[in-house]
Amino acid sequence: MTESVFDIRVVPTIAELRERLAERRAAGASVALVPTMGALHAGHLALVARARELADVVVVSIFVNPLQFGPGEDLDRYPRTLEADVSALAGLGVAFVFTPSVAEMYPNGPTGTTLSAGEVGSLYEGASRPGHFDGMLTVVGKLLNIVRPDVAVFGQKDAQQIFLVRRMVEDLDVPTAIDAVPTVREADGLALSSRNRFLDPGQRAAALTLIEALRAADAAAPEGLAEVLAEGAAAFGDHDEVTLDYLVVVDPETFLPVADGARGPAVVLVAARVGATRLIDNAAITLG
Repeated sequence: MTESVFDIRVVPTIAELRERLAERRAAGASVALVPTMGALHAGHLALVARARELADVVVVSIFVNPLQFGPGEDLDRYPRTLEADVSALAGLGVAFVFTPSVAEMYPNGPTGTTLSAGEVGSLYEGASRPGHFDGMLTVVGKLLNIVRPDVAVFGQKDAQQIFLVRRMVEDLDVPTAIDAVPTVREADGLALSSRNRFLDPGQRAAALTLIEALRAADAAAPEGLAEVLAEGAAAFGDHDEVTLDYLVVVDPETFLPVADGARGPAVVLVAARVGATRLIDNAAITLG
C-alpha cells in the first residue's frame, strides 16, 4: 500500500510506481530520477533540487543494493534511515519516493543477468571493491527501466560511477539524459558522504587529508603529472589515522590513467580509509 507523507507518495512496488508515472506522463509531464541508497544529506538534496529544475515529476529511489557490496564490506552497517529521509524530502517538490525491498528488486534472489562495467570498472574503486560497479550498473539499469526517466541526476563525487553510467546509457541506447551535480562540501572542504557519520571527531579532522591532497595536486598541475602524484601523495605523509588506497590522474574521456607528458583536462581520484571508514573524492585539474 502506498503511504503518503506530506506531499510525497512513498511507493514500495514496481507495478504501482509504473502506474503512477503513466498517469503523470499521460498529462504531459516529464520525469527525473535521483537514485540513492538513502541516509540522505545536503548533497543528495542538491541532486533533488537539480532534478526539480529539469523535470515536472521527481522520483527519488532509496534502495541499499546488495549487489554492489562485496564480502566484508559494510552492507549490514550501511545506515538505513527511511523515515528521516522522507521527512528531509518534504517540501522539495518530490512526487514519489520509490522504496523497493530486496525481494521486490530481485524476486528470484541474486539476478542471473548482470551488466559488466568492463576494464574501467575493474580499476580504482573497482580494484578495491571487485564487482562493485557491475552491481551498481545492474541496479541503475533496472531503475532506468522501471522509471523510464527523461533525466537521471547523480553527484560528481562519485566520478567513476558517473562515467560508467554515462557510457552504459550511450552503449545501450537508453533514452535518458545523465546530469551531474558538483560535489557538495562542508565549509572546510570535506565532501559530504553518508559514511561521514561513522567518523569520530578525530577521524573527521583526519578525513580532511583527502581534500588537502586534491588541493595539493591542483596546485602542482602546471608542473605535470609526476608533480601532481608526488604532491598529492605527500599530503598523507603526516596523518597516521589515514591510509591512502589510491591517488591517480585519469583522462576524463576514457577514465584511464593519463600518460607521462599529458597536458590538458584531467581528473584526480583519491580514496583512503579513515579508521574503519572508506572515503573517496575527486577534482578536475588542468595538466601543464
